[in-house]
Parts: sequence; structure tokens; C-alpha cells
Amino acid sequence: MSFRYGIPFILLGALAFGTALGQAPPKNPHGKKMKEECGLCHSPEAWVPAKLSSKFDHAKYGLPLTGAHKRTPCKDCHGSLDFAREQAPCGSCHEDVHKGELGADCASCHNTRSFIDRVTMEKQHQLTRFPLTGAHVALDCEQCHPGTAPGHLNFVARSFACEDCHLETAMAVKDPDHQANGFLKNCDDCHNTGTWTNAGFDHSNTRFPLTGAHRSLNCLSCHAPGTFTGLSPECVSCHQQNYDNTTNPSHASIGFNTDCASCHNTTSWDGAHFDHTWFPIYSGTHAGRWSSCNTCHNVAGDYTAFTCLSCHPHSDRTETDGHHQGMSGYSYDSAACYRCHPSGRAGN
Repeated sequence: MSFRYGIPFILLGALAFGTALGQAPPKNPHGKKMKEECGLCHSPEAWVPAKLSSKFDHAKYGLPLTGAHKRTPCKDCHGSLDFAREQAPCGSCHEDVHKGELGADCASCHNTRSFIDRVTMEKQHQLTRFPLTGAHVALDCEQCHPGTAPGHLNFVARSFACEDCHLETAMAVKDPDHQANGFLKNCDDCHNTGTWTNAGFDHSNTRFPLTGAHRSLNCLSCHAPGTFTGLSPECVSCHQQNYDNTTNPSHASIGFNTDCASCHNTTSWDGAHFDHTWFPIYSGTHAGRWSSCNTCHNVAGDYTAFTCLSCHPHSDRTETDGHHQGMSGYSYDSAACYRCHPSGRAGN
């Protein structure tokens, strides 16, 4: 047997010769389960280093080689030549840093492409009580799951309340003062996971839903100096000064109702519409013929007094008297006009 073919051929020759003499073949150093041809890993040129052939089907032994496993040297997983001793479960090679909290199947969150690949982790997180959205998707796991002492729960049975992570931030906010106003919980009432800033509070769930011009106001216009709880929803609580300063008509001297909404609306403070049901001023011939309450109510501060004689044709007494000749009870005064024309029409 020539040495030019290398020591392996001497060994193989001895193996064949021994078998021919009826002797048992040498024990396979890779274990009883290994039935592959030597040439799948070794070459006639050199027995070492072994090089795994692409024809070798690792999947037959319980672990398909995919991703980074295909590039891993055999000895990184096989601590001895007896491959039968190696176990297929991930934990046989990878330390369980989760201390058994997430089970033994690493593949439920990790993949062989990269042990820190986030894709599978994120998909798994969507099945929990706290699906990841917005900026939470990009966070490192450790930012919400900091290291804990062995045996303590770090990944399961965790609270998913916002304040568990954001309490310190909430306590530091002073505009408005979250702590003083009881805003330390339920962060998602105002904030979202897209961005922590530009918070938007849903006022529709309060006693005072925002409508009209109220929607565009800065919060502190009504919540000064930073008080957000215990405020009155009555209009006059914000518009007392408007009520006091109004002179046409003078709300304070007349004793008008402080329910601003009975005349005003949230779209515009001007153009108030008073419920003048006992005499029509918004329809018929009177619509658009007056510019202020004082057009008819000519006695300052007394809105029980009124005049019909300031408008055409009543300002011409001669003409008005001529139209009423022979009519019983007629006199040229406003009280008589109202007695005969309570609806503002000529016929009554």
C-alpha cells in the first residue's frame, strides 16, 4: 500500500482486510446513529480538517441546517466525536436567558438567520395583551423588560399599564401638572404610541364636549392656571366678563339668564338669537328690518317698554291714522299696535 495516497487509505485498507478475515470493523467514533459515508465529510487528500459536503442531509438527524447554522463549524455544536450524544433542542446550545418563562422552543421568537432578528419576536408580541404599535415596535426588548433576579417574572405576567414605564415622565410634566391634576394613569387618554408629544385629549367624553370655536382654543384658555379637574361646564364660568360688559342689551341690568347658550352658539359669539316667541322679529316683514334690540326697545334698561312707531310707515302719523279710520280701539301708540297685531301681521 503506497503512502502517496495518504494515511487514510492505509487505514481503509486495514479496515477492509480486517473485515475480510472476519474481524469486527472499528467502532465508529461518531456514534451508532451515524451511517454516512466517510467521504461526505473527509477527503482522500487529508482526513482533517473535515468539510461537510452539500450532499450531507443533516435534517435526517433532527435538525435541518438553515441560516447561520449552515456556517457554524461542526465543533461549535458537537463537543465530542460522538454525534449521537448531541441534542436537537435549541437549549442544548443556547443558554435560556428567559429562565424558562417563554418555554423551550427558541424558534417561537428567534430564527436561524439571526438570533436577534426582530421579525418573529414582533409577530409573537402581537398575540399578547400588549400588541406593539408605533414607537414601541422599534424599542429594544430590554427597555420594557429589564433584567431581573433569577426566578422573577420578566417577560410573562407583566403589567401593560402605560404608567408602569412612563410614570417618571408623567410626574415631571408641569404644563399641565400631571401629578396635581391626577393625570398619572391612562396615558393613552391623551398620548399615542406614534409620538409622545402633541398629545390630544378627547374632550367628547367629558361633561363639556368641544364644538365650534371651542375646538380651536388652546387648552389653557379655559384651563388656567393649569387646572383641569373640578371646573364648571357652565358658559358663564368663562364668559362672565362678556356678560357683564354687554350693553346692547345690558345683560346685567336686565337680569338676563346666565345660560349663554340660550342666545349664543359656539360657532360665533356675535349674532345671538334670542327666543322672541311672543312677537316675531326673525321672520315675515320684521326680518332684517332692525339692527339691534334698541330699535324697538327704546327705553334704556327697560325691555318691557317698546315702540312700533320708529319704523316706516308708522313714523308718519297722518298716514297711519288714515289707514285706521273707523277701527274700534285704535290709537296712535305702540301698546294699541300690539293689541291688534300681536303676530306682527297687518291682519291681526
